[in-house]
Amino acid sequence: MTKTAVVTGGAQGIGRAIALLFAKEGYLVSIADTDKEAGFEVIQQIRQNGGKAMYMCVDVADSEEVERWIRLTVEDFGRLDVLVNNAGISRNAPMLELALEDFDRVLNVNLRGTFIASQLAARQMKAQGGGAIVNLASTRALMSEPGTEAYSASKGGIVALTHAMAISLGPYGIRVNAISPGWIETRDWQYSKRASVPLHSERDRLQHPVGRVGRPDDIAQACLYLAGPKAGFITGQNLVIDGGMTVKMIYEE
Repeated sequence: MTKTAVVTGGAQGIGRAIALLFAKEGYLVSIADTDKEAGFEVIQQIRQNGGKAMYMCVDVADSEEVERWIRLTVEDFGRLDVLVNNAGISRNAPMLELALEDFDRVLNVNLRGTFIASQLAARQMKAQGGGAIVNLASTRALMSEPGTEAYSASKGGIVALTHAMAISLGPYGIRVNAISPGWIETRDWQYSKRASVPLHSERDRLQHPVGRVGRPDDIAQACLYLAGPKAGFITGQNLVIDGGMTVKMIYEE
């Protein structure tokens, strides 16, 4: 039986790496993203490598658009086994100047969008007898820099939503986990016409105990694991993947 994975924000960055890896591992892949050029580029790459994929332009904050995407995916692929909630935006600004409409938009896409997609996917998973949901949170749920209130609040909400949904959906055979990435370099994982080669200083690398900045595939591999049978006893967890950066004490010299 061929399984289906659906990925929000799957056209660029971490989402692109997730979509390509799941396709490589034999999943049928359905991508939702607002960037049409990038979305079609990803599914073309999957198809060229012998996989099967579909793309839809979807704003995850719009429940009708998400419902249509999930419904058409199931109609085309027959089932839905894995949901990766990766779509996310930021509107960073000084806290005293942050516009409420920007705060609301970030919460609507990042947190509300995660709930909408999870609810709709979980209904299909329940009918099938189970599935897995992986939510992309962030180390910003645990630590911050100035001006990140909207983004940090949305990612903290995703961590809380994850353990709540794990309890609610467990009886239906649905596992729910979160991943909190740290510094992941995505400039070379954009739409090909906008991609660039990243350059990191020695200081950048030494901030990480592992000695390098993160790559999208670091997160994609963890998503694949959490979605699969080897993680069958794992639910409600938040896996921090940051090269050890958040456990390293840094003193200014």
